[in-house]
Amino acid sequence: MQEKLTYNIQKQAPGKPIYRLCTAKSLTLHPMFRNLNFSKWIAVTVLCTTMFACRNARVHEKPEWSKYFEAYGISKANSCFEINDHNHESVYYYNLDRCSTRFLPASTFKIFNSLAALESAVASDDQLVIKWDSVPRRPEWDKAMTMNEAFKVSCVPYYQEIARRVGPIKMQHYLDTVKYGNMNMGGSIDNFWLNDSLKISADEQIGFLKRLYFCELPMSERSQRIVKVMMLQEQTPEYNLYYKTGTAKVGNRHIYMICGFAERIQKVKEPKESMNKSDERYYPYFFMENFEVPADAEQGKDWSQVRISILRDLLKDADVLPKK
Repeated sequence: MQEKLTYNIQKQAPGKPIYRLCTAKSLTLHPMFRNLNFSKWIAVTVLCTTMFACRNARVHEKPEWSKYFEAYGISKANSCFEINDHNHESVYYYNLDRCSTRFLPASTFKIFNSLAALESAVASDDQLVIKWDSVPRRPEWDKAMTMNEAFKVSCVPYYQEIARRVGPIKMQHYLDTVKYGNMNMGGSIDNFWLNDSLKISADEQIGFLKRLYFCELPMSERSQRIVKVMMLQEQTPEYNLYYKTGTAKVGNRHIYMICGFAERIQKVKEPKESMNKSDERYYPYFFMENFEVPADAEQGKDWSQVRISILRDLLKDADVLPKK
């Protein structure tokens, strides 16, 4: 079987993030290379080393991004950001250790939960209405709503009911086939993404989102297209911004997350004979932001809005959004 060059930032053991890279040495020790003559062995080694070097050169640390978090009193240890530039096959990150550490997904899991609802036929589309259970929680939640509406206001009770209807067997199947984070439900069908059972890293989230964007998840193309449309938050002539936020309380700290993708739009002029009649090109970028603050820091500051402000600053710095 052919061995692939792979790159991923992940947690191998506490405090030891690693790059999963297949080196030239490991490739040439593979059984399929053992019978090569010397000249061919040298050629394969040079090729693999070059591929390794090119791949490594596309991973960039951005320590200067600390200023966007520090402006709000958030330390490096408590924050991270990762962005994947698909157009140049490059990865940029701030705080590698935290990017490779798994956290509960909180409401960012609504992306996956929506896919599960569509794939299992619990929802035929994003217009599935679930009635309010009459338990007062938040004004924006206390009504009957569609899945699209529930996604936009991040309605937890709606998506808990979705998970119950999907059921533990199908939900576990989807987690396993997609390989979403640690794939652990912990025995609770309507709370596992909130109670620290299910965990996923920023790097894993980006991999998941990239497959969703290109309809490469082991789910129907239709389901993936519907969820992508649900994620759209901003649409302008220069860019489209898709994302889902998440907030979690762990101990005496609150964790704020936002993950998604942006499309930078460029106008082009195609030759008359071109088969491509569109005058627009869409360039995707995939991102994940994560930071935490003490619970007592909540007073007097809208951290949900801070999360969006930091994201916009980072995307402008990365030349994804216009700087104006």
